[in-house]
Amino acid sequence: MEDLPTDPGLRPRITNYSPNDQDQVRRAYLLAGPCQPRDHAFPQKIFGNKLRRFNKDWFGLYSSWLEYSVSKDSAYCLCCYLFKPDIGDQAGGDSFVGEGFSNWKKNDRLQSHVGGSNSAHNQAVAKCQDLLKQKQHIQTVFEKQAKQDEDDYLIRLNAAIDCIRFLLRQGIAFRGHDESENSSNRGNYLELLKFLADHNDEVKAVAFGNAPQNVKLTSPDVQQDIVTAAARETLKVIVEEIGDALFSILVDEARDISVKEQMAVVVRYIDKKGNVIERFVGIEHVSSTSAISLKEAVEKLFSRLGLSISKLRGQGYDGASNMQGEFNGLKALILKDNPSAYYVWCFAHQLQLALVAVAKNHEDIAMMFFVTNNVVNVVGASSKRHDILRGKHAAKVVEALNVGELASGQGLNQETNLKRPGDTRWGSHYGTLVSLITMFEAVIDVLEIVRMEGPKGDQRTMARMLLGSMQSFEFAFTLHLMRSILAITSELSQALQRQDQDIVNAISLVELSKKRLQHMRDEGWQSLFEVVSTFCEKNEIIVPNMNERFIAQGKGKRKAPIITNLHHYQVEIFYNVIDMQLLELKTRFDEGSSELLLCVACLTPSNSFFSFDKDKLIRLAEFYPEDFSPMEVLILHDQLETYIFDMRSNKEFSMLHGISDLAKKMVETGRNRTYPLVYLLLTLALILPVATASVERVFSAMTCVKNRLRNKMSDQWLNNGLLVYIEKDVFDGIDNESIIDYYQNMKTRRIKLSSQKKRLD
Repeated sequence: MEDLPTDPGLRPRITNYSPNDQDQVRRAYLLAGPCQPRDHAFPQKIFGNKLRRFNKDWFGLYSSWLEYSVSKDSAYCLCCYLFKPDIGDQAGGDSFVGEGFSNWKKNDRLQSHVGGSNSAHNQAVAKCQDLLKQKQHIQTVFEKQAKQDEDDYLIRLNAAIDCIRFLLRQGIAFRGHDESENSSNRGNYLELLKFLADHNDEVKAVAFGNAPQNVKLTSPDVQQDIVTAAARETLKVIVEEIGDALFSILVDEARDISVKEQMAVVVRYIDKKGNVIERFVGIEHVSSTSAISLKEAVEKLFSRLGLSISKLRGQGYDGASNMQGEFNGLKALILKDNPSAYYVWCFAHQLQLALVAVAKNHEDIAMMFFVTNNVVNVVGASSKRHDILRGKHAAKVVEALNVGELASGQGLNQETNLKRPGDTRWGSHYGTLVSLITMFEAVIDVLEIVRMEGPKGDQRTMARMLLGSMQSFEFAFTLHLMRSILAITSELSQALQRQDQDIVNAISLVELSKKRLQHMRDEGWQSLFEVVSTFCEKNEIIVPNMNERFIAQGKGKRKAPIITNLHHYQVEIFYNVIDMQLLELKTRFDEGSSELLLCVACLTPSNSFFSFDKDKLIRLAEFYPEDFSPMEVLILHDQLETYIFDMRSNKEFSMLHGISDLAKKMVETGRNRTYPLVYLLLTLALILPVATASVERVFSAMTCVKNRLRNKMSDQWLNNGLLVYIEKDVFDGIDNESIIDYYQNMKTRRIKLSSQKKRLD
């Protein structure tokens, strides 16, 4: 098109071009406009006895079609050239198209060529105008249809994403057993999409039967791609928030419903506002639970996320040997690559071991837990017994309300049931003991029914044995004793599981629990004995005379040691059990046993920074040679002097309770930029993991996402579904446009969006 001659006298006839090119040639000439060389020196010709030439003023009169050929000194009509009228249809015939008009004497021929409204010239002009109207061009029709298809596709795609958002957030299955059109239940995704279409005319107009067969967006592959896009965009936000920040990892492994070993990884870091953040970043299927396999899985995950192990500053696991093994555990393998990735044994796990496992080493406490577990099993053996228990308990509550033993009110005296304890569910034993004490009378009634009316054999024998054990003073005493001990640490157990919990505050909470246990040992005997006595009186349990000789059950007087009941219950049980707890807590949570934790404790702002110790904070910096060069350690020495003077003289920092509050306040006031090295110390202290509760929550979520009915899902689907299900707050902040962008760029789609962006993976 660029080589078309502009001089009308040199142009070939329009019919000389192929039919496929004629419209393009016409459009090119129309867009360029008539050839009108206004500055040309037009030559003169003799007409009769006068010299005449082309008048350039004619360009102004007939600007839309009149052309002049320099080579032939002739005038032409652009419109008639492009759409040549039949010769003889009007004055001038073919002169303005073929040889050109050059009779300058008869300039009235120009107006004659134009003719009337329906002249051949005006018909040619009309055809030129139609050609320039894009809406009447076939390409415009195609573009309009393509634009409509794109708009419909976007409506359909947004509807699909909205449905998938709901299913992912709720952890609900997508597929149905029968997804055929005749099925009454086509699965959650299709049924939800149909529901949306039925209540949204815009979606209904483009979905299901109104959608093209190849872009209905209902296939399992499309669903999986959209879920992948949603998960990747969620993960992208998390990784971008981490950026180049230092972080720690929390790792644990467990089997899913299909007996696959899954390793969950949670990352702990500090955001730009100084908040402690724990985010789930992935679950990896591991064929082996050896430390080497776990290490390879962690490295694989880090590589996929773009995280560097050199930025790792903490590790948090439970007490399994493959995790915390001193020589070949995951902890040791990571420390070989990064000596600054300090390991912290899960506080909540240690607390569980200290309070329950150690308590079971005491013969009387072990017997109480044995009886309690069997009571839960017998009473919960059938739904019928559950119903009887609830009915008996409800009747006891009504009776107590009537006589004024219980207060009524919203949230009080709710229908309940016996809670089953679990060794990996922190605080579950406390809930079991509380529910047993609350429902004690109803439990006894149910056991009596089982003893009298239950199946003959083991069930009746077990019920009889449990009744004898439960209706003894010893059981009642140990039951209330362990409830009181576990109550002291219940708040600690809950606090340790907070995602923003810091190591310094956790240590202080442990110390508080130690003090409360010691106070209970020193001052709590009399109050506990009174509570137990009242309980026994209410439930018709004989309270022994504390001054009489204690006779152990199953032993004769000759073999029994000569001690009083008071000595047995107060010394051998009360003091002994509490001493075991205190000893275990002191052994496991001895602040002085770890120099690192001792130095970290100096950062606490409590009591006007009473624990501040510059030398220990300098020592803390020396634990991290990768983050503090020798020169920065010297600078830190001077910076700490100004920092502590500023903190103690500023009222904004006088009411802080923990280093997490301190970090947020420093960011809020800009002190993190004033004292960058001190803030780095705070960051290192805050990212030290406290408990693996976040990982435990991942496995709880896994039982929802991958359950008995969904036990064949792929590892990728499980990972993507878990990521979005757990990190809902991040996922909610991602708009559909981002998900669409990722989805479109995953592979070539049948419809490519005009606004689609290029993604660099």
